[in-house]
Parts: sequence; structure tokens; C-alpha cells
Amino acid sequence: MAAEKLKDLTQPIDVPLLDATVAAFYGTGSKQQRSAADQILRELQNNPDMWLQVMHILQNTQNLNTKFFALQVLEGVIKYKWNALPTEQRNGMKNFISDVIVQLSSNEASFRTERLYVNKLNIILVQILKHEWPARWQSFVPDLVSAAKASESICENCMAILKLLSEEVFDFSRGEMTQQKIKELKQSLNSEFQLIHELCLYVLSASQRTELLRATLSTLHAFLTWIPLGYIFESPLLETLLKFFPLPEYRNLILQCLTEVAALQFGNFYDAQYVKMYSVFMGQLQSILPPTTNIPEAYAHGSNEEQAFIQNLALFFTSFYKAGFTFESWNPLKRIYLLCYWVLNILSTSHMWMILRCPFFTFPDICLFHSVSLTVCLDYWNVLVSELFDPNRSLENPAAAAGNMLGFQMPMMLPLPGMVDGIGSQLLQRRQLYASPMSKLRMLMISRMAKPEEVLIVEDENGNIVRETMKDNDVLVQYKIMRETLIYLSHLDHDDTEKQMLQKLSKQLSGEDWTWNNLNTLCWAIGSISGSMMEEQENRFLVMVIRDLLNLCEITKGKDNKAVIASNIMYVVGQYPRFLRAHWKFLKTVVNKLFEFMHETHPGVQDMACDTFLKIVQKCRRKFVITQVGENEPFVSELLTGLPTTIADLEPHQIHAFYESVGNMVQAESDAQKRDGYLQRLMELPNQKWLEIIGQACQNVDFLNKQDVIRIVLNILQTNTSVASSLGTYFLPQISLIFLDMLNVYRMYSELISKSITEGGPFASRTSFVKLLRSVKRETLKLIETFLDKAEDQPQIGKQFVPPMFGPVLGDYARNVTDARESEVLSLFATIVNKYKATMVEDVPRIFEAVFQCTLEQLKLVMDSIIWAFRHTERNIAETGLNLLLEMLKKFEVSEFCNQFYQSYFLTIEREIFAVLTDTFHKPGFKLHVLVLQHLFCLAETGALTQPLWDVATNPYPYPNNGAFVREFTIKLLSTSFPNMTAAEVTQFVNGLFQSTNDLSTFKTHIRDFLVQSKEFSAQDNKDLYAEEAAAQRERERQRMLSIPGLIAPSELQDEMVDS
Repeated sequence: MAAEKLKDLTQPIDVPLLDATVAAFYGTGSKQQRSAADQILRELQNNPDMWLQVMHILQNTQNLNTKFFALQVLEGVIKYKWNALPTEQRNGMKNFISDVIVQLSSNEASFRTERLYVNKLNIILVQILKHEWPARWQSFVPDLVSAAKASESICENCMAILKLLSEEVFDFSRGEMTQQKIKELKQSLNSEFQLIHELCLYVLSASQRTELLRATLSTLHAFLTWIPLGYIFESPLLETLLKFFPLPEYRNLILQCLTEVAALQFGNFYDAQYVKMYSVFMGQLQSILPPTTNIPEAYAHGSNEEQAFIQNLALFFTSFYKAGFTFESWNPLKRIYLLCYWVLNILSTSHMWMILRCPFFTFPDICLFHSVSLTVCLDYWNVLVSELFDPNRSLENPAAAAGNMLGFQMPMMLPLPGMVDGIGSQLLQRRQLYASPMSKLRMLMISRMAKPEEVLIVEDENGNIVRETMKDNDVLVQYKIMRETLIYLSHLDHDDTEKQMLQKLSKQLSGEDWTWNNLNTLCWAIGSISGSMMEEQENRFLVMVIRDLLNLCEITKGKDNKAVIASNIMYVVGQYPRFLRAHWKFLKTVVNKLFEFMHETHPGVQDMACDTFLKIVQKCRRKFVITQVGENEPFVSELLTGLPTTIADLEPHQIHAFYESVGNMVQAESDAQKRDGYLQRLMELPNQKWLEIIGQACQNVDFLNKQDVIRIVLNILQTNTSVASSLGTYFLPQISLIFLDMLNVYRMYSELISKSITEGGPFASRTSFVKLLRSVKRETLKLIETFLDKAEDQPQIGKQFVPPMFGPVLGDYARNVTDARESEVLSLFATIVNKYKATMVEDVPRIFEAVFQCTLEQLKLVMDSIIWAFRHTERNIAETGLNLLLEMLKKFEVSEFCNQFYQSYFLTIEREIFAVLTDTFHKPGFKLHVLVLQHLFCLAETGALTQPLWDVATNPYPYPNNGAFVREFTIKLLSTSFPNMTAAEVTQFVNGLFQSTNDLSTFKTHIRDFLVQSKEFSAQDNKDLYAEEAAAQRERERQRMLSIPGLIAPSELQDEMVDS
């Protein structure tokens, strides 16, 4: 009864009853009560007339949760239906919200007690502003400024509204508003900022109220990134801000504001004001944080506010030095000294100033600063050293010039080849000035290097060495920055880098500086600079490093200690394939050491040994199949002789990785007879077990039904798949040996699965026995697909292996019950058709007959399959469908059947593409959706289709051309799908698409704006709509990294790695 009364919205809603329902939802009553209340509230929220009750509810309830419920309903209407509402309703709601805000904020007591409610009302008002201002609410800013002068509490709330508006327009507008609307709002804010600027200055100069001053500073902080520079440097703003800096309650907000100012780019036009700001700031800072302060200790024992101050200070300095300010006009020497202190004390994040004064300082094990601050400081050092390394960046961007004040001396460096004398001397002088602090920075980076992704062995919170179970993304980001920084530092002075690393390693060997952490960070640093040295120097350096690490492993006692050393040896050698290829004895020693580690049962050691072995073999494979000087046989032969012993202690998944590694060795052998002999020896153990199982199955077929036998069969197939993935075509002798028996096992297990599901129903497919059987079937399909996909230039292979699969695989797929079908069958035959193309043409109908329902026309089947694919929420399937659709559309465009095809499918394709385009689950396909729509609209607009797309029999209206028909169809389609959009908005969007069919960038922008305008993608993560631009940016970054030796590790480069 109560529910029905609430749902009747033809009269004012019963607010006390609504309060009770909301209370029941948030209360501690029974589950049934909460569920019933939830159902009622959901129905009310989805009722299109509910928003008309919002004013009545807000006026008559005292329950905060009820108010938030009403505002949530209103927020939905503002987002999705605002522009479709009558003008009177829009104005009425706008005025009501404004009045409530003024009423609550004009009274100090109500403003404090109802702060959460007021904040939500502010958000609602800003959402309204995004629609109404400036076109339909031109007086908003003057009205707001005028209201702010009525009382200090109203003024404080006005500042909060202005901050929200600034954030909505400048920080969160991408993907939330159309490009035109964003431009319009930015222009409006800029043109009316004088009133806001005057209000802020007035408050800062006249008010004594802490809350208001803090609100004003917070609002200014949001503005400083975009306001015209004259408002900052040609007004008393900076002077006013600096007056508040010594006051503790405003200090952090002032620092945040000054950080934004410091980061601004404006050439040297305002250098005088910049210098003055910095001078005053440094003078004030001395009294707040004297140079004698031990900053890390102060941070560790400080309050939250004091810790935030240190972090903000780091942000200020890093922003200041990166922003491009030249110090040529800087004269006072004591400021230089102070700057040197602050750069080295704060930015190093761990006693850099102490390092300069105490060479034997020991680093703390725990970082004293928050991870965000650490990343900020690392980012600064990265920018600084990259500008020192790159003469163009260094001289164009004078951020690096800050360090000219450090005043450290060193011998002149060698000139860079090809540099103009003037530019070269400037760069060398700058590097000379930086030499000493850069040496200290190298020490810092080496001593604090973050853990790379390849390292699997870590120290847990109890001090035990364990296998890593979860990657720490923050640490990986930190490692990437530190690695790049250290590579730049290595390029700046290879000798100093080598000297510091070898000195620290010798202290590990002597025990003087031995700890797990010290050895880890050192080895991670050594591995991170791979490729940055000249080959001769790198060889000399690595000889000493590997020799010392191997010695350390021999002399150190304790399983945990050996596990740590083993982890570091494996990481370092895995990063230097060029060195290993050039030094066979070291390569052999390292590989034999890895074999030793494969018997070490300490968690993570065996995994890392197998991973490292694979990485080394992939880069040095040729070295293992030739007889080296002083050897009697190739290493691969020696390895195969002792293979059973080597893998004796490995887990199945580790054995598979090992077999893949050896397969890479075998693949490098050019002599076919030797290669086949190695393959036979490699597969001897699994083949022996396979023949044994098949032999027993021939005597008693039920033998294959035992679960332990099924597991062995699965393991043998996985081993074969690993070898096939590395051998490719050369795996032919092995797969020929087991192929027919494998298909027989496949067929038998398939029949067993079908029988189990038929008798036990769908639940049977989830039993462990059936799952195990299906794993064997999938691995069989994976093995065949891997081999056929990797086999190169062997068209006869397809003819040899595909026909025998028609019965056991395709026939089984067609006959099987739905729950027993393996999707991998589709993947396998897609690979076969793609790989062998013309060779398989005559077999394609047979494949289609088995895969699809043969009673339907094949083209319809194909189209239905493609549509099913691109509507799938699995990204890979959807992308495959879209790519296939694009390819098909292009083929039919030049086909004699072009008109017939598009008459049948044009409208269907357009309808389906718009459906997925406006579905938030399909954002990753945005680029391909756009390409399909552009292709369709181009066809319609250019007249490439000579037959009408509309049904002439049922639609007698004579459209002038297909373009006019498609326009009308699209407008009707979108108007029906998005009733919240006006007819004019939809028509404007469709016309814009047709006008930009030849400009992909504009076409794409129109669609992005439509998605925002339709509100389908509002308030969501819309990064996928910009995925193409992001990919282009990533490629530019990769090309930059490739231009600097070492930035992309040699072990990660996808090259031929010639190692003859």
C-alpha cells in the first residue's frame, strides 16, 4: 500500500513516507526490508516524472539521505534531458537551486551544519551551468560576484562554486562536453575573469576569516593554470600570496598556488617578476625551514600538515626548475648557495645534502618520503639529465640552467662529435658545472634503484625471501623513470658509472656493505644500463661484474642469501645478451649456473632460472649449436645428454619453458640431419611415455580414462606445444610421429565428454573429470594451430595435416552437443585459412558446412557471424569482427555485386554500428566504428551506389539520391534512440558527418561530441575514445627511446640478434 502511494506521482509525494523508505534502505532492518525499499527507490528514480517532485521533497524533508536521493534524481535529468525541458521548468529549477544555496550559505550556522548538502547543491548548480551559461544565463558571473559581497559565508560558498566550474571546464571537460561547448565556456571564463580576480584580491586583502581565505586560495589554485598571465604578474596577486606564506594555516595552499605559477611557460617576458617572487620566497623559506634542518628527520616526525609542506616544497622546486626560467640575470651569491642546498637536500629524497658532506653516509632502507613525492623528484632529475645529455633540448629549454649555480668543477669532458664549436663549448661548460652533483646522483640512483619486473624473488614484510605473488605497479613506474635517468647519467660519464658500481660490488664481496637490499639495488642498476656503454667497455665491465657475482655466490652461506644472489645473477645476465654472445666461456658458465639454480627449491628461483634461460637462448641460440674452441661437441648435444638430470626437480610448467628454450637452440641448427637428430633426442622422454600410453590403450582403451593418465597426456601435449612454438616448420618430424594417434585420443575424449554431458546434463561439463578431458582437447587444437601457424613457406603441410582433421575435429564439432563444442576449433581453422589461403580454397565450403548451419545462405551466415562478433563484449572478438567487416566492405565496393550487397546490408550495418558505438562496453572499438561509418557515408554521398537503398515498393517517395535517404534514415534512427536530444541537435550532427566524410579527424570529432551530447558516455572514463591518438604518442616516444642507446634494453629489442 505504501509503495503504491509513493509511486502515484499525480499528486505531491508523501515526504514522511519517502523518508521512512529511505531510512529503511539505509537502516539496520532485515534484508527483506532493505530489498523492498531499494526496489521502490529504483522505480521512483526511473520514473520520468519523479524529478518534478524534487522541489517539493527538498522543501519538506529534514533527512539528508532523502535530500541526496532527490538531488540524484535531478542530476540524472540535468545530464540526460535538460535541453528537452520547457524553458519555464528549466528556469524554475535553476532559480530554486540558486535560492536554496543562497539561503543556506547566508547563515553561518546552517552553512556549517548543512555543508554536505550545500556541496551537493553546488555540484548540481554547476551541472546546470554547463547547459545554461553563457547563452541562457549571461549574468551568472556578475550575479555570483554580487552575491559574494553580501556576507562572508556566501562569499566562501561562491568561491567553492567558482572552483567547481573551473575544474569542470578546464580539468574534466574532455569526453564530458562537446569541443564547441568547451571552447565557449573557456572563452566566457576568460572574458569575465576580471570580476573574479577583483573579488579574490578584495577577499585576500580585507578578510580576516580563515575559512574564507582558505577557500579563496583554493579557488585561485584552480584558476592559475589558465588565466591570462597579466592577472598574475601585472597585479598585486603574487605579492599578496607571498604575504600569507609565513602563516602556517595558509602555507600549503600558498605553496600549491606558487607551484602552478612556477610551472607556467611564458618565455622571458616576466623574468623580473619571476625573480622577485623567487627572492622573496627564498627569504621567507629560510625562517620557516632553516638550511640546517635535517629534512628527512623533520618529515619522519612531522604532522600531516608538515609532511604535506615538504611534499609541496618538492613540487614547487621541481616545477620551478623545469619551467624554462633562465638564471642569467641572477646575481646574489647567497641565493645560489641556498638554491644548491634546496635542490640537493629536498629533491634527492634521502639525505642528498648529507651525501655531499659525508661520503660514507649509509642509505636508510625505508624511503622517508611519500611515493608521490619520490616520483615527482625522480621526474625532475630525469628532465635535468635528459637535457644535459641532449644538446638540442638542453639549449632550447633552459630548465637545466638552474644547475649552473651549483658551481662544481671537474676536468673538461670530451667534445661531442659533429657539434658546432659555440654550442659544443656551452654544453661542455654546462656538463662541467654539473659533473660533481651528477656523480652524487649516480650514487643515489644506484643505491635506491627500484625493482624491475623480471625479478621474481622479493623480501616480505617478515624479512623472508619469497616468490613475488603480485606486481607493484607503482614500483614498476618508479623503476622505469630511474632506469631512464641512470642511462642518461651513464652516457654523461661512463667511467664514473662503472667506477661507482664496481666499488659497491667490491664492498659486497668483502662483506663491508653486504645486505640483501644493497646487493639488489646494485644489480638492478647494473642491469638497467644495458646497452648504454660502448661494447668494449661493456665487455670489460661485465666480465668483472659476473665474475664477482659468481664468486659471491660461492662464498656466501645460507639458502636465503644464495637465493638473493642467484636472483641478481639471473637478472644481470639476462640484460646483456650482446656480452654473452661475445664471450662463450662466460655464456657457458652462466647457463650451467642456471642449471644449478633449477635444482634450487627456494620459491621463485627455479621460475626465474627457466625464464632467464629462455631469454638468453632466444638471443644467443646460434652459440649453442656450433662446436666452440676447446669443446668436443656443440653445447646443445651436451645438454641433451644430461637433460633428464637437469629437469629432474622442475615443475611441469617449468619443464615446458625449458623445452621451449632448447627448441630455440635446435631451430638455430642449419644442418637438417643434425637438427632432426637433436629434435629426436629432445623429445625422447615425452615420446617414450606417449608410446607407452598408446600401447596400453591399444590393449585396453579404458586405460585412457584414468585421471592420472589424462594428466600425463595433457603434459606431453603441452611439452610438444612449447617445442613447436620455437621450432616452427622444423617440428614436422615430431608432429608427424604423434599426429594420427593424437587425433584418435581427441576423438575418444570428445565422445566421452558428449556422453557425460548427455547423461549428466549441463552440470556435467563443470566436473573435474570433464574439465580435464576438455583440457586435452584444447591442448591438441593449440598444438596443431601453433605448428601450422609457425610453419613457413610450406603449403604442402596444410594439405598433409588438414584433411585428416575433417572427421575427428570438424565432424566432431558439428555433431557435438552445444556444451561440448570447443571454440578453439574456430580459431584453428581461421588460422589454417589465413595461413594457407589459396591452397585451402576448395576446403572452405566443407569448413563452413561443419561450422555453420548449412540450411542458411552462406553470405547471411557470414554477415550474422560478423555482427555477432563486433557486438561481443570481449575486445579481441569485437575487433576481429570489425576488421573483417571493414575488409568485406572494401571488397564489395569494387565488386560487380556492390549494389546488391549494400541494398541488403547497408542499413543493417549502420544500425548495428551505431548500437555498439553508443554502448559503453564497446569503447575500445571506437576507431573501427568510426572507419566503418565513414566508409558507409562516403558510399552514400559520392554516388558510388547506383541502385536505391530504400525499398521502392513500400516507399514510393522518390528520394533524389541515396545520400538524402541515408541522412533521413540516420536522423530518424538517432532521434528514436535518443529522445533526450532535440531534432535540431540530431540533424546538425548528421549533417556534420556528411560534410566531413573526407576528413577523418573532423568526422571522428563529430562522433565524440555526439557521444557526449547524447549523455551515453557522460561521467565515464572515455580514454578509449582517444586510443588512436594515445597509440601515436606511444610510438613517438618509442622512436625517441630507440634513438638513445640503452633506453630500450637490448633484451627487449625485436631484432635478428646476429650471433654468428
